[in-house]
Amino acid sequence: MKRSKAPTTRRAEIQQLYQSYSAGMTSLPASALLKFLHKEQMELTADEDTAESLIDRYEIEETARENRSMTFEGFLRYMESKVCCVFNQAHTSVYQDMDQPLTSYFISSSHNTYLTGDQLIGKSHLDAYVWALRKGCRCLEIDTWDGPDMEPIVYHGYTLTTKILFKDVITTVAQHAFEVSPYPVILSLENHCSQQQQEVMAQYLVSILGDMLLTAPLDHLAGGELPSPNDLKCKILIKNKKKKPRIKTEQATEESADEGEEDYDDLEDEEDDEDHQTKTKFWSPRKAGPKKEEKKVVIAEALSDLVIYTRSVKFIGFSHSRDHQSHFENTSMAEKKARKLASGSGLNFVQHNQRFLTRIYPAGSRMSSSNYNPQEFWNVGSQLVALNFQSLGLPMDLNDGRFQDNGGCGYVLKPAVLLPSDRSFDPICSRHRLKPTHLLLKVISGSNLPVSRSNKGLDPFVRVEIHGIPSDSRKKNTQTVKNNSLSPHWDSDMNFIISVPELCLIRFCVRDQTGLLSSEFVGQYTLPFTSMMKGYRWVPLRSRDGCSLDPASLFIFVWYS
Repeated sequence: MKRSKAPTTRRAEIQQLYQSYSAGMTSLPASALLKFLHKEQMELTADEDTAESLIDRYEIEETARENRSMTFEGFLRYMESKVCCVFNQAHTSVYQDMDQPLTSYFISSSHNTYLTGDQLIGKSHLDAYVWALRKGCRCLEIDTWDGPDMEPIVYHGYTLTTKILFKDVITTVAQHAFEVSPYPVILSLENHCSQQQQEVMAQYLVSILGDMLLTAPLDHLAGGELPSPNDLKCKILIKNKKKKPRIKTEQATEESADEGEEDYDDLEDEEDDEDHQTKTKFWSPRKAGPKKEEKKVVIAEALSDLVIYTRSVKFIGFSHSRDHQSHFENTSMAEKKARKLASGSGLNFVQHNQRFLTRIYPAGSRMSSSNYNPQEFWNVGSQLVALNFQSLGLPMDLNDGRFQDNGGCGYVLKPAVLLPSDRSFDPICSRHRLKPTHLLLKVISGSNLPVSRSNKGLDPFVRVEIHGIPSDSRKKNTQTVKNNSLSPHWDSDMNFIISVPELCLIRFCVRDQTGLLSSEFVGQYTLPFTSMMKGYRWVPLRSRDGCSLDPASLFIFVWYS
């Protein structure tokens, strides 16, 4: 990325650094540049070849290049380059182990993917699927209902949201599924269709997705574990209920009633039926009376056969799952129930998520499509923490920050404390290790901050937020600089003690002080602690909708041990 000319303040700050290492000379020798890399940038693996390669890349003055040294202008180009971005550039590609079972990853997940607005009168649109997939989302939700002329439709049931055709959704997914990531896409079906229209759904899935659709278990896998992202490259999985296999015996007739219970989507009983929550909360008469029995959806054989590794079952309890749930079965739960389990049974929740996939979704009462904070469910290792991608703000900032890691492929390996090798992690406990991490952040300055719509002067301050387990979550503010959007200077030190840094996200948020106790959003940037580079770094700022605000940025110093 070519960055614009540094403002006077930033230039002066970098010049001070340059002069402290050039020792009065007109250029910086490779040996002095290497000393800077070691001492300030803490790039301890850097050697003389590293320093010379930086000279070759950023120095354009011929004499300096021949002398293997760097002028100030070359040093400034280096300090303003992506190499000095706070986000580790090695993490812009897939670098993690992609051969672990699916349960070992956080998976970027969308809720009510088809909606572009709220849950009551918002529009359903195919572009919402394209948008989610291009952001690296790997688990999409499709709410299906019977439509006219035997064409299943997708919309938010019992509401005035607009409708789109199921076949068009699947065609869109087929076109865009692997544009930005080769790793598997999970289609989470909330199925309200009759058996006849489910048959149509199955036909579309098979005919439109073709070889991309996983239709049979993989041969080489050992029993008891889900496949890995590498095993399922360029494959699409169907997440839905599945018929129980029927065993032909003399008792089959007597047992058929019991077996048949698993063949239903029970709209009253199943907790992952979000449309039922909507109907109950907003459209049901408020009069007391006998509870009306909801219609049960019988699963069609053709659709059931397409469910391989992601069979949806009801969550009853951790002990029940431990004794009865199979590795290829997953559960869904609303945020309220998940929050109660996370706070009261954190250790059990972590252990559950070491064996099984769990999907968390926003409460049915969030009719404006607002989101919860996903960090609280990542803390217990939930893989499919589903958010409303169309809703801007902190939760989606955190989601974008989490999943820009590992090349933005939509799969991020969970930290070791959440993997099966660790059986004792409870995020609610505040003491997790004898030696916590000490983080020092110095927010030095900003540059080219966007001004407000009213074009009044900007009074900016920076809020640094740590999002992790409860005991690690903190936020601190710099002082406010009056009327300066071009080159505000804060020079503010912030110290944090962090016990589980590998779960933490760091969010830099620039705000405009509009009153004694009020402020407005200007820009932000969020990244995982484990992707944060040490030393003098610049922070690229993003708008509320996640777009780059380049050349707006912060200049900071990072140190931790």
